[in-house]
Amino acid sequence: MTEEPCQCSDCQRFYKEHDRLIREFPTFKQQQELNWASIQSFRTLCTKITDDLQKELSERETNGDINSEEKHISDLEISEALDELESVNAYLYSIEALMERIFDTKISNNVETKFREIAKELAPDPLNMDRLILNRLFHQTPDSPDKKNIN
Repeated sequence: MTEEPCQCSDCQRFYKEHDRLIREFPTFKQQQELNWASIQSFRTLCTKITDDLQKELSERETNGDINSEEKHISDLEISEALDELESVNAYLYSIEALMERIFDTKISNNVETKFREIAKELAPDPLNMDRLILNRLFHQTPDSPDKKNIN
């Protein structure tokens, strides 16, 4: 018996994004580039936030005590965030090192074609007319699983 996928809003959003990324980037090379860009952008943002928080904490220490109403983030929050971001940045560097190995992998055009074919199966276009018609028919069926019939 297969397990049903989770239907919570977070999981649904993940499934939708997952399928979109497969549809829009269906080749091995495109997935490599997408993942590399994603890791780089996340690392850039985390590094910038870390630098800004360190600067803010340093300025607070040199300027003395600042009125608590002027602080949007407490010193404790900044210190905890810096510890967490330091760990995240270390993980991102590790992922980056692994991604460099993945970039060493090259595949043929025939295999890239296979990637495109499988991508269409894994993540069909949700706006495909046939799929929209089937979805509409399914939701009009009185005994469909999403109907809460208690008969």
